[in-house]
Amino acid sequence: MMRRVWLSTAVAGLLFSGLAWGSEGGEEVNLFAGDLGNAIWTLVIFILVIVVLGKFAWGPLLSALQQREQFIRDSLQEAKNDREAAEARLQEYETRLKEATAEATQIVEEGRQDADKAKARIEETARAESDKMLDRAKREIDLARQSAVKDLYATSAALATDIAGKVLKRELSSQDHERLIQESIEELNRQDRN
Repeated sequence: MMRRVWLSTAVAGLLFSGLAWGSEGGEEVNLFAGDLGNAIWTLVIFILVIVVLGKFAWGPLLSALQQREQFIRDSLQEAKNDREAAEARLQEYETRLKEATAEATQIVEEGRQDADKAKARIEETARAESDKMLDRAKREIDLARQSAVKDLYATSAALATDIAGKVLKRELSSQDHERLIQESIEELNRQDRN
């Protein structure tokens, strides 16, 4: 690239120096006509200008342009790396979000299942307790009924014995009394069964 700049600068310098030679005498401008001394001095001055510009202007200018180009390349590479890193983080966050959503759904489902199990267990326990209470109440009622029936039989037998004793006008012995009570109870039990 540097050679192209030097070559194009040299060609442009030669052309301008030729124009300068032809315009001195008021003649027509001829690019190839002119004085050899002027041409040499023009060429020397042109080369000096190119050397000075190359050393003090083009070198720093090209260096600045190369630094700028390198800065742009580095910036583009950094932006590309940042974009790739951001896409990777986004993908990671989306994956984590999906995992968290799945985990939350699973936790909710497990909670619902646990609640259903607890509800079923509580219902079963309550049902068993109520069945036990009902059975106990039935047994107690049955025992109370049997006790009441026995008391009723005993009272009835005692009354019947007293009445029979008055009718017979005699007093029964305690053994006769017990025997009559027992017979009366057995008779009432037979009637209950039928």
